[in-house]
Amino acid sequence: MWRKIFVATLPAVAIGLMFKDSIHTYLYNGFVVALMLMLYGVFFIVIENLNEDVTPKISKLNQIDYKIAFLMGIFQAFALIPGTSRSGATILGALLIGCSRSVGAEFSFCMSVPIMIGASAAEIISYFKKHGMGFSPSEWAVLSVGFLVSFVVSVIVIKSLMQFIKSHSFKIFAYYRIVMAMFVLFLMISGVLNLTLRV
Repeated sequence: MWRKIFVATLPAVAIGLMFKDSIHTYLYNGFVVALMLMLYGVFFIVIENLNEDVTPKISKLNQIDYKIAFLMGIFQAFALIPGTSRSGATILGALLIGCSRSVGAEFSFCMSVPIMIGASAAEIISYFKKHGMGFSPSEWAVLSVGFLVSFVVSVIVIKSLMQFIKSHSFKIFAYYRIVMAMFVLFLMISGVLNLTLRV
């Protein structure tokens, strides 16, 4: 399974390394965030409606092969666009490929492990290069406590979410994204978002 997760990680890593600067330059703005929030909200509603009476071809995690893992990795690469949920993009991809909601969500969460480790390692290395020194014992202690707390909370939340999606659709998340998109647009129109970005 971890070999398949490694394969699923490759597209996002490759595209991220090639286009990191361009993404930060051209896509990090309120309009793109609002657009992606809205689009993926609509995508969730449409795909859930299409899948209402469809029996998933893949209902167990061990049915995911390398091809499906790689395809889900391509969907994960779309999350490099600001406003695109990484888990949302990969779960949508899983539904389109023919996975059940629970299998798509479970594999998506597994896919996040190497991405989060890699991103965290990159941030720490960048910090060391910028400041030319390591963390002090107290900073390591704070970092460790933060890691432990976030890990425990993540396990609890993911377990609860997995139970939820076994009997509920993703439409509630779709509506949440659409509302958030309108909220971001409101902030842009009112000028609050621009002020926040400058600060």
